[in-house]
Amino acid sequence: MTKTAAITGSASGIGLAATQRLLAEGWTVYGLDRAQQTARGDRFKPISCDVSDAANVTAAFAAIGGPLNALICCAGVLRTGLMEDMSIEDFDLLLNINTRGTFLCAQKALPLLRAGVTPDNPSRVILLSSLAALRPKVVSGAYAASKAAVTQLTRVMAAEWAPSGVLVNALAPGTVDTPMVRAVSDPSASKGYRPSGVSPVGRIAQPDDVVDVMMFLLSDGARYLAGTTIPVDGGTGAAFIPAGSNM
Repeated sequence: MTKTAAITGSASGIGLAATQRLLAEGWTVYGLDRAQQTARGDRFKPISCDVSDAANVTAAFAAIGGPLNALICCAGVLRTGLMEDMSIEDFDLLLNINTRGTFLCAQKALPLLRAGVTPDNPSRVILLSSLAALRPKVVSGAYAASKAAVTQLTRVMAAEWAPSGVLVNALAPGTVDTPMVRAVSDPSASKGYRPSGVSPVGRIAQPDDVVDVMMFLLSDGARYLAGTTIPVDGGTGAAFIPAGSNM
């Protein structure tokens, strides 16, 4: 039987890569995004959705209607600036999209996820946190706070929802080659923000590196995993490497 997933932020970056992978694996995918989305065959169902708007999210999941096997929350934004200079508008945007939007989508998807549960096949929720939630950086404090909140939501949702067969986990990527990261990689346009950059593995991540771990969380091998936040960062957060070291 074909499995069904809802993916937020499906028009670009990690969300787009996840959409393409699941479609290639035979899933039906509901893609939730504010942006216009390219037709990707009969099993792709685009839905226009602003995840920060409660009525919009409620309508989107009502339109899906039927059971879901998975929810993957990739919608997110990044705004930078010193805390003393951070505008209220940017702060609110980060919390509204990254935290509130993730919560709203998970909450409204829950009845559909429970409807898709079988004794041998729990439903899955994968939330996108960030390495910034585990190791925050200056000039991106509000973004780090929004993603730290996602990590804590993951833990509590997992404990509350696992008894009904819905397993919740999060991924914490480091620097990933996405349009969002490229937009703030120029110091002159990012108020001094610096991405984590090349990892100890020797490169930054591609979206498919993150999707590979998503696929594990969707697999039978992750049937006993709940409440975790898994770093997908090539070892970036494992240990501090001083500038100028010979590594």
